[in-house]
Amino acid sequence: MKAIVVKKPGEVALCERPLPTPPAGFARIKVKAAAICATDLEVIDGNIPANYPLIPGHEWSGIVDAVGDPADKDWVGKAVIGSSDVVCLKCPACRSGNWRYCKEFEEIGFRRDGAYGEYFLAPVYGLCEKPDHVPFDTAALCEPLGVALGTLKKADAAFGQSLVIYGAGSIGLCMLAAAKAMGLGKTVVIATSTARLSVAKEMGADYTIATKEQDALAEVKRLFPDGVDLVVDATGIEECIQNSLKMARKGGTIALAGYGRGKQMSIRMDDIHINNLRVVGAGNNWNQHATALQLMAEGKVDLSPFISARLCREEFQTGLDLARNRPVGFVKALFIHE
Repeated sequence: MKAIVVKKPGEVALCERPLPTPPAGFARIKVKAAAICATDLEVIDGNIPANYPLIPGHEWSGIVDAVGDPADKDWVGKAVIGSSDVVCLKCPACRSGNWRYCKEFEEIGFRRDGAYGEYFLAPVYGLCEKPDHVPFDTAALCEPLGVALGTLKKADAAFGQSLVIYGAGSIGLCMLAAAKAMGLGKTVVIATSTARLSVAKEMGADYTIATKEQDALAEVKRLFPDGVDLVVDATGIEECIQNSLKMARKGGTIALAGYGRGKQMSIRMDDIHINNLRVVGAGNNWNQHATALQLMAEGKVDLSPFISARLCREEFQTGLDLARNRPVGFVKALFIHE
């Protein structure tokens, strides 16, 4: 099969790889759509631990082509999305649903080959059947939507709460989509420039702030003089996190959903202490992919505005360049396969 392979950090090529054989408990997925995530670029650059050579890709949809256990044969031929978490299912963490705490945890696209190939292996326990009316391309975005749903769940987001989202990348915009579906109140999306804020407006943001043109802190204080109920940082940038602490109301919540790339950062502790803020770490999907698919199926979330480019596997360098350079209006590039 053909696959986009990161041979080592900084070296990516389209290669021939053996067709994987599913062991018991796994399904072989024929990939229909695979989205390029910013963390895939981190894998390519060597900034995230990975098992090289590696086929990236953890945002996907496809059709079950084969299974390793005859007991799972009913999955064959079904259109699916699924979890990219490979875990033991036996430990206390797994039994409580906290798969990411499993000591045997490995993630498809990082430690195991992912969906940038024609086929890959996924655990049967994480599969969800895709309804026919949900397209394969948007279904592949259940993973980042699941990250947003998991973040809002961890932050105890509630109906009617005011919300500021720092960042208008795919996670920030998924946060907006999830917040709208959950019935949160007035919502602000902040980004460096207006490049993606038009998408945020299209998706229902009540206010948008471009920090190159406006003072984000002053503008949020103008809109919410008593502060915001919930601030989600989807950037992992020090200044944005520092401002998030100043935007929240007394007793408010800050959810840190951005990847900090291992950087040391400084915050003003009194912003948290004096104002009794609740700061929540909120990375990853946390088993929310089924809920994400349900919201799509019910028409409560439409992520089609995210899809900026549909490419074939041979155009991988174009897709990676788009994801890295993020031209005006760009959100996501997907590899689409017939």
